[in-house]
Amino acid sequence: MKNNKGLSNATLFLIVVVSIFVLGYVVWIIQTETLPKNAEEQVESKIEGNKDDLVSFSVSAGDTVSGILNFSGTVKGAYFFEANIGVNILDANKKLLKAGHATATTDWMTPGEVSFSGSIDLTGLPAGLGYIQIANDN
Repeated sequence: MKNNKGLSNATLFLIVVVSIFVLGYVVWIIQTETLPKNAEEQVESKIEGNKDDLVSFSVSAGDTVSGILNFSGTVKGAYFFEANIGVNILDANKKLLKAGHATATTDWMTPGEVSFSGSIDLTGLPAGLGYIQIANDN
């Protein structure tokens, strides 16, 4: 059977199917070229601020954290007041989401290295990128 324009129904069907396939392939190519290959390409993990004073910290840049976060670390310098050090959670724009603290586990009245530990409850905070800020408490 032929339609009024001279094309058979089978030919018209074949043209539509091939067109859909080509369009789908083009969309797939565009998406794979514009989307990052993995999550690490989306997030630049880094430590900012006075990095030289941070000797160690149990949470690494780029880690995913949630719930109650137990942490420990070591800093050098005069960050402590009465054995406390500030540990804050900031959003991706560095806006304070939650203020907290940790306690020195070694002698804190020294300009040398001081170890600390603590925990902070992240429950209820918005998901997404953020920062852990270690701040002097004096």
